[in-house]
Amino acid sequence: MGQPPPEHIPEPDAPLPANVGRRAEQRFTAAPTVKKFGGAAGAPTAQKSSSSFEEYEEWLAQFDDNPWRPYKSRIDWAVARWGKLRGSTSTAFSDLLAIDGLPEALGLSYRTSAELNEIIDRSLPRGRPGFQRQEIVVSGEAFDVYFSDIMGCVRALYGDPEFANCLIFAPERHYADPDETIRLWSDMHTGKWWWSTQKVLEQRKRGATILPIIISTDKTQTTTFRNKSAYPVYMTLGNIPKGIRRKPSRQAYILIGYLPTTRLEHIKVAAARRRALANLYHACMRKILDPLRSAGLERVKMASGDGVVRRCHPVLASFSGDYPEQCLVTGCKSGECPTCPVPPDELGDLESLYEPRDLDAVLEALALADGDATEFTRACVAAGIKPIHRPFWEDLPFVNIFICVTPDVLHQLFQGVLKHVVSWIKDAYGPIELDARCRRMPPNHNVRLFAKGITSLSRVSGTEHSQVCRILIGLITDLPLPGGHSPARLIRAVRAILDFIYLQYPIHSSETLARLTDALKRFHQNKSIFIDLGIRTHFNIPKLHNIAHYPMFIRLLGTQDNFNTEHTERLHIDFTKDAYRATNRKDEYLQMTLWLERKEKVLRHEKFIRWVLAGRPRVESENTTWRLPIFIQHGHHQLTKLPSAYGVNFGMLTERYGAEFFRDAFARFVVAFKNPTLTSRQMENLAADYILPFQSVSVYHKIKFWNEDPFGREDSSDALDVIHVKPGYTNKHGRMVGGRFDIGLVNEGTGGHIGVSGYRVAQVRAVFSLTPTTLERVFPDEKPSRYLAYVEWFSKFHSAPQANHGLYRVTRPVERTASIVPVEHIRRSLHLYPEFGAVAPREWTSGNVLELCQRFYVSPWSDRHSYVTVV
Repeated sequence: MGQPPPEHIPEPDAPLPANVGRRAEQRFTAAPTVKKFGGAAGAPTAQKSSSSFEEYEEWLAQFDDNPWRPYKSRIDWAVARWGKLRGSTSTAFSDLLAIDGLPEALGLSYRTSAELNEIIDRSLPRGRPGFQRQEIVVSGEAFDVYFSDIMGCVRALYGDPEFANCLIFAPERHYADPDETIRLWSDMHTGKWWWSTQKVLEQRKRGATILPIIISTDKTQTTTFRNKSAYPVYMTLGNIPKGIRRKPSRQAYILIGYLPTTRLEHIKVAAARRRALANLYHACMRKILDPLRSAGLERVKMASGDGVVRRCHPVLASFSGDYPEQCLVTGCKSGECPTCPVPPDELGDLESLYEPRDLDAVLEALALADGDATEFTRACVAAGIKPIHRPFWEDLPFVNIFICVTPDVLHQLFQGVLKHVVSWIKDAYGPIELDARCRRMPPNHNVRLFAKGITSLSRVSGTEHSQVCRILIGLITDLPLPGGHSPARLIRAVRAILDFIYLQYPIHSSETLARLTDALKRFHQNKSIFIDLGIRTHFNIPKLHNIAHYPMFIRLLGTQDNFNTEHTERLHIDFTKDAYRATNRKDEYLQMTLWLERKEKVLRHEKFIRWVLAGRPRVESENTTWRLPIFIQHGHHQLTKLPSAYGVNFGMLTERYGAEFFRDAFARFVVAFKNPTLTSRQMENLAADYILPFQSVSVYHKIKFWNEDPFGREDSSDALDVIHVKPGYTNKHGRMVGGRFDIGLVNEGTGGHIGVSGYRVAQVRAVFSLTPTTLERVFPDEKPSRYLAYVEWFSKFHSAPQANHGLYRVTRPVERTASIVPVEHIRRSLHLYPEFGAVAPREWTSGNVLELCQRFYVSPWSDRHSYVTVV
């Protein structure tokens, strides 16, 4: 067979100016210009005489003045808390208490798990409403649904003293500049939906406080075997900042119900079964959310945790779920977009981005539900939905379900689009070479090494797809495609999708939204390579289409981390899986809900005890606006208190650590430190004559970094990063374990917050410190940093990254050069992709590739901090 004709490879679009991204992220580090809604929005109406904690204390006044009441002592309370929150089964806990003399020795007020439960049920006040069971009748068949009073849950969450000083009561517009030309979006109150809804409510009656309700549902397995499942429904409030909502320990999500998990297998006609399941789902959700109908319109007086009363309107703002549930909620057919009426055969066209579905037309069709069935069905089809009898959102005020069903990064990006792209790459290149390159990736603290490759992975989780992202470009940068096709378009397409994923920032601006759109545009411009390779025939994939709506949703409701189901996936463990394990598997929902009620009481009592021990401080709101915080310029690093090895002489540094030029490097460091104004030649001449007054150093095998949040969010903890500097050793089984010397990004003196200018790549070969005596002898006057590092340099960054994959290339010189640098000059770890060539050399391994390979690409994908800073 002859070679195929050379294909025409279009040149990549002119990239955005190099400083656009850098400038956009730097805008996040300054305090925004804030435009408040004004008027009486969110204004208090009264002040209660007592806060939630004070009311709680009044309830416990029937007991003595003991701060641990109703328990007798601190130990009595601590054991009870452990038994309900950390302990094993109730039987095991009772067996523990049955040990002769144990309750007496500890002074416990209970001797069995049942007695402890009785104390909790009788003596601890309930903060959140209990669960109730009701029957839902659909098509003549009854089903049980377990749920809590949603208004009681809203009151409990809104009135929790833990959130009193951070609740958001009114919308705002944030801008990156004083001229208010560059808009910023972050929490829900910065989006257009809250502002426009507030305007409507203020026109009806001034002084409204909107409580945006966020609902999330997702079916989950309760057991590894036997295919047992549960269908939890979670609720939280958009008034609570997302930085708090995403932390399970803050308990900002409430479980408000369990839906039936029946499959209605007795209905043999598939269409009838699907219709019955949809009607059952909506009937249950309507029962749970029905109190929002009147409360959203008529307003309800509620007190926040500080006792301040406001006129509140709880309004459904967001419904989070994966794609099948989005279709179920909106009534659209599988294979369609839940947001807009794009035809199924246009899903793969970026230009086919329609306005959201016409809610008025849909409501007009639904109003015919009680009339002629044929006419109702035809009207629903014409409106673009399936014939659902009374969907739960039909009567909810201020709700447009087609923009309430918010995007989901976990299922749409990681488990959707990225899953497809990885599959196409496997089909394009085959498993052998891809897996060979996986096994030869160098280690990095933030990057998982897939020792068996990625092509054999099954049931890949969102976390695993996130880890695949970090090496994906490195697997294909110089890998030729079969059939003589150029890989340029494929590499551009993969780079574009990775950019789109990593651009899911917790703060967005008009500029970064333009970059988000540009990334998606670049993917669509290059996706045809997968058709040319015979991997795809079309791209009419709903999840791929739906991500084009992301900029619209960000403008309306804030950034996507407000709604990501990744947060509620974690809640499945606490609210479903652990609760199920605590049952005897018979009539489990009654036991699960009771177990959860008791756990909630114990957690609430724990908060109360902390308040009492803190001296009963008055819970007050800060009366300040929740704003995007100001960036703090530097992170910090930490080494172990004691060195990993003492007295490591120069010979061992050379033999075990590879610090071959330690003497010369340290001599240059001493001369440069004492004489910083000398020229390079003068320093070299002085260093050549310098004699080191010591023969050994103490070394450390690990540097821990806490990289500051690149967006400057005060509510975000610093990200842990680690550089390992450890020689090979023999383990307890007598096997030799290879050494590991990680790569770092070193500040040469002019490096800034974002970008590689002023930085250089280096391999850290040794981290050490001098004894106080040696330090005084070498530096009698001014002292250098306590911790120093011996590093071997790579080449400087080239002026611009490569066009297709956008990565900087660095090389390791044949004649290695080394220096001593203060540890604080090492900004963070770096992950390098080896330049494998057409076939990865089989003698390379993950352990030796940094030594054997000479050309590398610098990866920005190892973590979010790296992506924002290494550009």
